[in-house]
Amino acid sequence: SSPTRSSRPAPTCVAARARADPRVLSARRAMAEATALSGSLDVSTLKTAPIDGQKPGTSGLRKKTKVFMEGYYLHNFVQSVFNALLAEGVPVEGGTLVVSGDGRFWNPEAIQIIIKIAFANGVKRVWCGTNGLLSTPAVSAVIRTRGKGFEPFGGFICSASHNPGGLTEDFGIKYNCENGGPAPEKMTDKMVEFTASLTEIKMCEGVPDVDLSKAACYSIGDRVVEVFDSVEDHLSLLQQCFDFEQIKQLMARDDFSFVYDSMSGVQGPYATKILEEVLGGKPGSCINADPRPDFGGPSSAWHGHADPNLTYAVELVKAMGLNAKGEKIDTGKPVPVFGAGADGDADRNMILGSQFFVSPSDSLAMIVANADVIPQFKKAGGLKGCARSMPTSGALDRVAEKKGLPFFEVPTGWKFFGNLMDSGTKYFPDGKTYTPFICGEESFGTGSDHVREKDGMWAVLAWLQILAAKTLAKGRLVTVEEVAIEHWKEYGRNYYARYDYEGVDKPKSEEMMKAMADKSGQLVGQQVQGMEIKTNDVFEYLDPVDGSISKNQGIRFVFTDGSRIIFRLSGTGVAGATVRLYLEKYMPADGDLGLHAFDVVKPLAAIAMELSGLPTATGRDTPTVIT
Repeated sequence: SSPTRSSRPAPTCVAARARADPRVLSARRAMAEATALSGSLDVSTLKTAPIDGQKPGTSGLRKKTKVFMEGYYLHNFVQSVFNALLAEGVPVEGGTLVVSGDGRFWNPEAIQIIIKIAFANGVKRVWCGTNGLLSTPAVSAVIRTRGKGFEPFGGFICSASHNPGGLTEDFGIKYNCENGGPAPEKMTDKMVEFTASLTEIKMCEGVPDVDLSKAACYSIGDRVVEVFDSVEDHLSLLQQCFDFEQIKQLMARDDFSFVYDSMSGVQGPYATKILEEVLGGKPGSCINADPRPDFGGPSSAWHGHADPNLTYAVELVKAMGLNAKGEKIDTGKPVPVFGAGADGDADRNMILGSQFFVSPSDSLAMIVANADVIPQFKKAGGLKGCARSMPTSGALDRVAEKKGLPFFEVPTGWKFFGNLMDSGTKYFPDGKTYTPFICGEESFGTGSDHVREKDGMWAVLAWLQILAAKTLAKGRLVTVEEVAIEHWKEYGRNYYARYDYEGVDKPKSEEMMKAMADKSGQLVGQQVQGMEIKTNDVFEYLDPVDGSISKNQGIRFVFTDGSRIIFRLSGTGVAGATVRLYLEKYMPADGDLGLHAFDVVKPLAAIAMELSGLPTATGRDTPTVIT
């Protein structure tokens, strides 16, 4: 269920509890200098009607920007969220709400609309990042730590993640609860119920648009909008997780260099502040660091598709001496020691060494294997649990088994990690506690329980901490490739790739998935192109924390040698459907660890085509993207 509180103090521009926190002191100054805005808090009742198709996917509601801009499309969804919150007893009246986004086209206008609807529904205080910018993990950090902590009842994030932005591209919105995490299914289901019966929208149309360009505090009657530095809260939290001084030593080495690509998304201000200004990285190492509403648009090397993978992160991948297949190329320039990238809303990450790509599945396993050098976990007595999404490779499983860590395999969608992160808290006080906790997905998402979202900057700092600690211990620079090879020699290697078939016919794809699901358990023992099937099923998840069951979470084929083939129909697109095919083959520690992953799993792709009939169902012989 959605986290709620039964009571809350009257909202102000700053936490009532005094403490020597520069963020609090800054807020106090803003409060003292609050600008009174002329306008009216009179509530208008706007007549509306239900709009079809407003059910959020695994990461919120996403549609074409023009759809959100039409009529009351955004208004309907936001009002339905408030109706659901009020029905569930969430303390909206007199409460604090976070509203910001990833800076994509129409973000500023959407934020102003949400503020007006929020005030009409009883919200007393709205928090916004400067320029309306907050990365998705930063929103979670703000909810959990700003002021005296856990002040807001939740927040709206205006983002469609890595999807392109622009008038003809995509827009999105999602709601996060007071624990900083995405709304659970019970809450999103309630929201959808209200979208189907909505007849009116409450809105304070007389509230003027608020200047979000600088940190300031504004009052309209007894309501408050506080605009604060977008970076400060996330930075402060990350400083508690990592040894910044040790990372500074790594950054200062003559033989260390890095490049960080924000792909014109929201991460730019965070990257330059944290990696260059605070940690002392060489100026200019953070590229494409100015957020743009179209994430660079069609003229950019990545065509505005701010997605950090081998296909789209063109400039980063080339700078690191690789091509889109992860093969080494000669760039004619010195290749940096370390490379990383972020997507549009900065919750995803990509990790590279010099001419070396680390798959997200391996990155997760390697961070967990080296968690003892990260202060966040050292200070808490070590990790207590770890998890991966079902399609993510089994590399993490082997680390968890060797280290004796509780391990979980969950459906795709960060919200499924939420209960594990909240185990042992006031929400679930009676069961086991699995925190401190690390989790991740094959889709370039990695994080821990410091927030309730995947956190691209956290993952990058975790890698820098590992490199810094190992470099200090060995008295010489240790590279990303060395860390990976050392890991594979101990745990073996899970060769892995994901094939995406984008924009395919949805009904035909659903028929294909159903045909495979109908054969669940019937193919055990059968040989397919020389490989024996051990199990074939439809994945379902029993949540160990709240006992809920999530069904129909993907098709699995597992072979007797440990290889896996997974099929999923993605729920985050805005047009057509995306079939995701995951291929994995395990190589033991004494096997050949230096092969190219795409070559190793290619035979599995041929088997997958036979098992699924995908070419016939989709009309596609080749995937749109391979990562």
